[in-house]
Amino acid sequence: MPLLAIFGISVGLSFVVWGTIAAQYFWPALRILPRVRALRVLLLVHSFRFIGLAFLVPGVVSPNLPAGFARPAAHGDLIAAVLALIALAGSESKSGIGLVWVFNLWGIADLLYAFYQGLIGVGIKPGQLGAAYFIPTVAVPMLFVTHILIFRLLLQGEGESASGDGFTAA
Repeated sequence: MPLLAIFGISVGLSFVVWGTIAAQYFWPALRILPRVRALRVLLLVHSFRFIGLAFLVPGVVSPNLPAGFARPAAHGDLIAAVLALIALAGSESKSGIGLVWVFNLWGIADLLYAFYQGLIGVGIKPGQLGAAYFIPTVAVPMLFVTHILIFRLLLQGEGESASGDGFTAA
């Protein structure tokens, strides 16, 4: 089986699994919390986005991994982690929801740009990812799904109940 097919299957199945976990476990638990508290849980998850720096570590990734992918992916993730921490720290302030919007827009744009660069822009081969293969095949789908949950919470008014809408358990 071609490496790109294996990579695609891995990413696709990861989206299915994380989507199912979100629908059956994350969303039912988050939707009953006050919005700011639910957002804080998801921001904590994204505070680990510094793991994207692994794309810059020789020996973790192939020396042939294009810098046009590695640098923007690593730095974009680091910025996303810092923005998540800033939004987390400011979540109780007047500007808290605005900070979450900034983080979430940057974070999802960063993921989409990395996928574009990896597949179309500079084009990487899955083997070039080395030990960092788990980032796009496991972590990125989870991060993308949680970005969707954050958008759902942001679009919900503070006093609105989110029960019965959005994600439905399969």
